[in-house]
Amino acid sequence: MTERKIPLRKCIGCGEMKDKRTLVRIVRNKEGVISVDLTGKKPGRGAYICKNADCLNKAQKAKRLERAFSTAIEPEIYDVLRSELE
Repeated sequence: MTERKIPLRKCIGCGEMKDKRTLVRIVRNKEGVISVDLTGKKPGRGAYICKNADCLNKAQKAKRLERAFSTAIEPEIYDVLRSELE
């Protein structure tokens, strides 16, 4: 019997590889709407982040979400993400 692989994803805040289930997925859909995907099943381009404010602050400071989604991100979106992470 073979062990099942644990899917790993890289946090865009701290850059560490972590178990996908411990991270929060942020999605940009075809219309360009950015939202938090708690199920991990929404269609669109995804980026993963740890469930703490430090990683979100690092990602915001270095504009990592902008780079991941190739689009400008409004400050309000960071506020929504921050409230959903808490």
